Amino acid sequence: MNLRRRAREDAEVESSSLNDIMFFLLLFFLIASTLANPNVIKIMLPKAKTTSTVQTKPLILTVKFADVEKTTIEYYIDNNKTPVTVEDLEVLLIQKNEEFFDPENPDNRMNVVLRLDRDLTVQQMVNVMEIGANLGIRMVLATDKSR
Repeated sequence: MNLRRRAREDAEVESSSLNDIMFFLLLFFLIASTLANPNVIKIMLPKAKTTSTVQTKPLILTVKFADVEKTTIEYYIDNNKTPVTVEDLEVLLIQKNEEFFDPENPDNRMNVVLRLDRDLTVQQMVNVMEIGANLGIRMVLATDKSR
């Protein structure tokens, strides 16, 4: 009578193809995340505890420093890669406001989302908001949610 046990083989899971699958998933999500970001001009937004969303398609105005020394300010409209001057900014906002104006609904005003670099001073922010106030444009400050 042979009572010796048979040598059992250990069960193994073949995972060589999982590396390829994980690589393709990682590549897909990296590409999808870069395409999903509409803000192409990178700035650090200030933090806020509460936020609200605007339903209409707003005009995006980005204000940031042009140099490391933080002496020159650049203005960008609708994520355009070329900066505009302060004088041109007012003229462009007047043009965009005239395009937006609806004579049937005069209470409906253009919305401008201000994407301001958090290192800007309050006076620099007020200068930009004053342009909109003089033109009757509603301006909203974009922020990041605080953690």
